[in-house]
Amino acid sequence: MNVPVRRLMWWLGYRLGFAPWDTGRPIPMVVEAVEGPDRMTPGRALDLGCGTGRNAIYLARQGWDDVTRLDELSIGRGFELLVDSGCYHAVPTDRRDAYATGVTAVAAPGARLLMFGVGRAPVPGAGVTEEELRRRFTGWRLVSAIPMSADELRGYMRTGRRFEAAMARRRVDVWRYRLELAT
Repeated sequence: MNVPVRRLMWWLGYRLGFAPWDTGRPIPMVVEAVEGPDRMTPGRALDLGCGTGRNAIYLARQGWDDVTRLDELSIGRGFELLVDSGCYHAVPTDRRDAYATGVTAVAAPGARLLMFGVGRAPVPGAGVTEEELRRRFTGWRLVSAIPMSADELRGYMRTGRRFEAAMARRRVDVWRYRLELAT
């Protein structure tokens, strides 16, 4: 599927109120990064492919300086926290190196990248693996790669019976990743 068609599909989904991936709440790993035992000090955050802005709104309320889009913006550098809640796995594979390069260019030394996405996907060209992240995100260290259960995934997106059945049959799996940029 070409890029203009994908953009149109995302745009229509949001315009028509069909965004089953969006719970309206910040994703749990963002809340954990801000409030958990390994919490980060508020700084600059970038919510990549922010959708309805659920993470951006939460981060702003917690004292983070937040930018919600990367596409062709002169946003500068120095982002300590970068969040990708289901964006990268939908980027066409031939554009993923550019995505990783762009993310790296705006990240501060020691930055944290939180990502979740489909690993094994029924759609050709979709999905993301640990090996791919290690290969494309040079200079970053993959701190964790954790498969998610359907119960955990409900905190990230509205799943529905069909999606959960596909997970149970191992046709789809979803992972959460944490990467850190070298200092």
